[in-house]
Amino acid sequence: MTHSAENPLHHPEVHQASLSGYVANFLITVLVMTAALWLARDNSLPAGSLVGWTSLLALVAVLVQAYLLLHMNWSKAQIWHTVAMILFVPLFVVMIGLTMWMFHGLYQRTAIAMPHQTMAAPMHPAPAASAAAHTVKAA
Repeated sequence: MTHSAENPLHHPEVHQASLSGYVANFLITVLVMTAALWLARDNSLPAGSLVGWTSLLALVAVLVQAYLLLHMNWSKAQIWHTVAMILFVPLFVVMIGLTMWMFHGLYQRTAIAMPHQTMAAPMHPAPAASAAAHTVKAA
């Protein structure tokens, strides 16, 4: 068995780590996630736009983390990590999309009433109950 006598501290991946990169990654990610939280709590956007903007901010956070935290780039030391990520992203998007489609269809097949229909229904007493109340007061 042969072992390399090379110093592991001289490996290219070790030299990529820096405190400033990690701090920048943390600050940018906190800023992007705070913006996504603000959009979700503000309720000023329609549902479709909210999902789109939140997804865009999540993509920005992932790209920032891939570059600053995982150091993905086209250098010789990182090429296979980058290729693996590029091949993984479409698979992940398809997996999440099919899961959302499945649960949406399942909800439509099993739900008795949509939440917006049950919440928007006015609260009126039943006609028989109100007539009975008037007769009890008269007696």
